[in-house]
Amino acid sequence: MPQLQELFNSAVQPLPVIQDKNFSSHFDTFAGNKVVLLGDGSHGTSEFYSARAEITKRLIERHGYTMIAVEADWPDAEAIDRYVRLRPGPKAQIGGSAKGYEPFNRFPTWMWRNSEMQQLVEWMRDRNQALPPEQRAGFYGLDLYSMGASIGAVIDYLDRVDPQASKQARQRYGCLEPWVDDPTSYGLASLRGMEDCEAPVMKMLGDLLERRLEYIGSRDGDEYHSGEQNAHLVRDAEKYYKAMYYSSASSWNLRDMHMFDTLERLLKHNEGEKAIVWAHNSHVGDARYTSMGFRRKELNIGQLCRERLGREHVTILGCGTHTGTVAAAHEWDDDMQIMAVRPSRDDSWEIVAHDTKVPSFVLDLRQDRIDPSLRSALAAEQRLQRFIGVIYRPETERASHYSQALLHKQFDGYVWFDETKAVQPLEVIQPYTPLGKGETYPFGL
Repeated sequence: MPQLQELFNSAVQPLPVIQDKNFSSHFDTFAGNKVVLLGDGSHGTSEFYSARAEITKRLIERHGYTMIAVEADWPDAEAIDRYVRLRPGPKAQIGGSAKGYEPFNRFPTWMWRNSEMQQLVEWMRDRNQALPPEQRAGFYGLDLYSMGASIGAVIDYLDRVDPQASKQARQRYGCLEPWVDDPTSYGLASLRGMEDCEAPVMKMLGDLLERRLEYIGSRDGDEYHSGEQNAHLVRDAEKYYKAMYYSSASSWNLRDMHMFDTLERLLKHNEGEKAIVWAHNSHVGDARYTSMGFRRKELNIGQLCRERLGREHVTILGCGTHTGTVAAAHEWDDDMQIMAVRPSRDDSWEIVAHDTKVPSFVLDLRQDRIDPSLRSALAAEQRLQRFIGVIYRPETERASHYSQALLHKQFDGYVWFDETKAVQPLEVIQPYTPLGKGETYPFGL
């Protein structure tokens, strides 16, 4: 059997530079499914953001996708959605607005507040302006770290549609109010038997769901959907902050199940439409084929999409790099720095990609398209994959940032940039935000 490297070299499809007008056309064969998940190998690499932006534009313009769902909190993403879809309410650009709203203003700010994202957001708004509302592409958040902001959003929504219910919401969410500035403290208090807010939080969500038809009948369906989603987020965040003190695996799983459930609700709310998901490789690459799944029993949104939506309805693309620079921090709440990325290890998938000597390529890993000999060679190799989140610790890189992975089962396609540079952040100095334990494995994903 030919060696892995030879088979790998013959299978890659070289890509032009991202700025080339034909770059995104190389991904047309991956389009068409209900959900396309676009992963990144770090949260601070310019090429990963720029490439996903160009692929996303192509999917929207040529293939009819109308939803971008990102690894970000719902209230922040909704401010962007109001801006790009020209919806009523407090709108904001990536860098904030004249009204003073600052989306994504928690550590790590550079993850979404960067010039690469800003360009995509402005493109979406410009395109949407020329379209009727029902054809405009939207921007949504999948994550669950906005417990305080989501409580406020539910109350604000009920203030408009049902003032009496708003009073009940204030009472029920009052249990969580002392903890919204540091929700990890709520988890510790719950562990010690000092506090448990699950019952009133569940009751609040139940009431919203029970009165769904009444609320939708009196107001915009998008506004009800947002209110409901924020109530789901509060419920799931309450569970998450309790779980993080019992098991990192259970808190990770709660987080990714929340992200999948949010996506599923979006697909139901926008029936018949198709979604693009932006998240880290560790969230979109099927966890069953990494040490996350087969050693630590962790799942992720990519796995859940394949299992629950059907593999034939899902496409997963991951991104990787060999070396360059990355925007990251050494510790949680540290200021952003531009760090050098160490060359990839000799026992990694990244070194196989690097040794093709192709600066940028896409590798099609789908079962009906991949050469059987390459598939067998990929299956026979036990190799590592690098995961860099918002924290990068090059001095302990093997332990901190590498994990076993079966590349051909984890992704449907792999996008490679041999040498990369850091994103262009809108700010470097970081605000203090409470540490979310689920964001620290592997160190800040």
